[in-house]
Amino acid sequence: MTMARSLAHQTTAAGCGEIADIDLYAWLAQAEAGDALIYHRGFLAVDTDKLISDLPADRRDALRSLGDAAFRAAEQGLVHLVQERIGPDQFAYVAIVRPKPKTPRSAAITRLLEAA
Repeated sequence: MTMARSLAHQTTAAGCGEIADIDLYAWLAQAEAGDALIYHRGFLAVDTDKLISDLPADRRDALRSLGDAAFRAAEQGLVHLVQERIGPDQFAYVAIVRPKPKTPRSAAITRLLEAA
């Protein structure tokens, strides 16, 4: 699959606001192969670090949980994770749905929740 258009103009599940790991799972349960979701805009490694992030502790923890959830989905073969630079030290973190595995949809989500 060739990504000819910019992914930075895609929207998040909540429009352009913050999403939680459960929102990612809900989106993944209904998404079709090739659908893209920007789950974070910023610099994930910096934004989740307690020493250098400007985010409050609860938001950092939620963002770390979201990043972990996206990574688990990638490990399960459900999404491709990509980044697109949108500015200096700013990236769009994108999950792109892979073709569904042959297992039923609920089994794929169950595997994700068990991995958590």
